Amino acid sequence: MVMLSYMNYINQLDQNSHESYALVNPHTKEEIVRIPECPDDQMEKAIQKAEQAFGKMKSMPAYERSEVLDRAAQVVSDYKKLFAETIAKESGKPMKYALGEVDRTVQTLKFSAIEARKLEGESIPLDAAPNGAGRDAYTIFEPIGVIGAITPFNFPLNLVVHKVGPAIAAGNSIIVKPAEKTPLSAILLREALVEAGLPEDAYHVITGDGPRLGQVLLKSNVIKKVTFTGSPEVGREIKSQAGLKKVTLELGNNSALYIDKSQQDRVKDIAKQAVTGAFSYNGQVCISTQRIYVHKNLIDPFLEEFKSETEKLIYGDPLDQTTDISNLIDEPSQERLLEWISEAETSGAEIVTGGTQVNGGLKPTILKDVKPESKIYKEEAFGPVVIVNTAESGEEALKSINNSQYGLNAGVFTNDMKQALQFGHELNVGQVLINDLPTLRFDHMPYGGRKNSGYGYEGVKYAIQEMVNRKMISLNYKF
Repeated sequence: MVMLSYMNYINQLDQNSHESYALVNPHTKEEIVRIPECPDDQMEKAIQKAEQAFGKMKSMPAYERSEVLDRAAQVVSDYKKLFAETIAKESGKPMKYALGEVDRTVQTLKFSAIEARKLEGESIPLDAAPNGAGRDAYTIFEPIGVIGAITPFNFPLNLVVHKVGPAIAAGNSIIVKPAEKTPLSAILLREALVEAGLPEDAYHVITGDGPRLGQVLLKSNVIKKVTFTGSPEVGREIKSQAGLKKVTLELGNNSALYIDKSQQDRVKDIAKQAVTGAFSYNGQVCISTQRIYVHKNLIDPFLEEFKSETEKLIYGDPLDQTTDISNLIDEPSQERLLEWISEAETSGAEIVTGGTQVNGGLKPTILKDVKPESKIYKEEAFGPVVIVNTAESGEEALKSINNSQYGLNAGVFTNDMKQALQFGHELNVGQVLINDLPTLRFDHMPYGGRKNSGYGYEGVKYAIQEMVNRKMISLNYKF
């Protein structure tokens, strides 16, 4: 087996790049490697090569694309420790969560391999229309061409594969512009896919300044789709400039959870789950549990358990598998969160626990009785901060959850079936998780937001459907 490494590809990029920047470990602040700052013409050349590779991808039978994805899943699994350490070093994600991300990546590749064999059209009964008799018609799906993907730092491997896997399964080629702070995982994934038999130019990683290189993707007539995960502000800008390109946008969120009075016997268990939902990878997760509404009958016992479990979390080196909390991705994130916490406290909120910095991180923070106009309530925290407010009733909680500019995931714990169905139908979000945290995501489920949370859907099967063109073929057999 060939030794997998990101350095060979970095060296290839470096041959055409005149500048570079230091990739820094968020925990140690030490330089990991220098990353090429690719110029515009390097992105343009990658687009040209990807267009040429599309010819190979389009003609590759579905079973061959499936086999490449299956073999890639095995390569990633074989190099699990290398991938996890790479994630931990470049993003500061604790190893326990980095290892979980690698496992999810393997599953996403496997789901992609399955869906590569299942892309099916349908028979169209043209004889249902007058004069339609004597014709057979059916639809097929064709890959659209070269896809441009722009990915974030918080899941530097699995959020990349959620774009790459479906693109390959559908027969497209793809160019990834990873977050400046976390390019190594995307490069390692490319090396794994090439090792598995993917044509080299079918998947490019171009490193450097996101806004500048993103413009090259948006302006190119060769790029047929842009898929982006990041902030609503950037997402709106991409949507406005995309023209006739297909677009998928996975944007911000401030996931909410309601705990109903019927859960009095499950308070301890829900509190433990909520700690994971709120503080995994320092809360730097787009579906991190940020707003919790608890029925007035349970607010005191829930807060007691929630505080106790939160204070057990261990801050430390991401490479130590006992670490729960590590440094935030950068100092501006830390400064912003401390400012928002202070603002909420000044407005009358109570700090139940946390609220202070620890080195480059933030102690897991619980805020109580936060006003809706506070930034920590209405914006996306993207850090280890969660608010807990009292709800007089389920109806009040439902109204509060919907009172948001975001609408990705929401959760509700209840034994009341009528209430569960009411939340399921009336919550204005893409995914309603009943008796689960809003942080729940399986890699094959549909995943898309409303309002400022996104446009279009991810989830392997659903992403593929947005990476193909539908074509109808009719045969007049009585001609």
